[in-house]
Amino acid sequence: MEQMLISNAVDQSLNRIDFQPLESRAVFLDTTYLDCVDKNYIVASSRNRILQAGGKLVAKPEDAEVVVELRTGAVGTDQSETYIGIPELSLPGPLPIAIPQVKLWSKSTQTGTAKIGVVAFDSKSREIIGRGGTTLARSDDSNTYVFGVGPYQSGSVRQEVSRQLGRPEWHPVPEAIAFGPLKSGEPARLRLAGTDDEEPADSSQIDQISNRSLDQAPSQPNPPTAPAAPPSAQIIDDDPFAD
Repeated sequence: MEQMLISNAVDQSLNRIDFQPLESRAVFLDTTYLDCVDKNYIVASSRNRILQAGGKLVAKPEDAEVVVELRTGAVGTDQSETYIGIPELSLPGPLPIAIPQVKLWSKSTQTGTAKIGVVAFDSKSREIIGRGGTTLARSDDSNTYVFGVGPYQSGSVRQEVSRQLGRPEWHPVPEAIAFGPLKSGEPARLRLAGTDDEEPADSSQIDQISNRSLDQAPSQPNPPTAPAAPPSAQIIDDDPFAD
């Protein structure tokens, strides 16, 4: 659960950084000052967001137009617990008495915190691009018990798990498939009839559709044939009742 808390907080923190200005720019991601748990996840998630924004990652800073430098202020977890009830007590005396702990209501909460800083600067002039700064996000996971009944779970981690592992969306099977307009030098594309969504089509899909079209083509009526001639009468000479 600690890894889920950290990764959820990292995702929230990186989602608050706008990588769109890096579109069509050669970018080198500098992780020299990135030292924390789950460092690889932060690096991979940052690379993914740069690529999604249209940036081009390079392996060397001298090949880049922009250098993006990451740093971490804090990445970790914390835990707290509160309850309403009677704490465990021990009464001294000749016959010591121990009173067990009784919880009428209790709640345990785990939190994950990620504070990530970022700055971008020109690789040649070393001048800063934008303002840079830090982004802070927190994830949480709570378990509540009432009179020993529970847990009643809540928090951002539970919401992420429910959203990712919930009931999948139902997509009906398309009733018809049509070819989209073709351009010279482009592969054949398939699209659902009546929509604008297109996907590249491979040769096997095209052959299947062609065969389906041939199977559904109306068949030509067979030409009328002349009626068959009646069988010729045969005379049986042998009489089974003859002497």
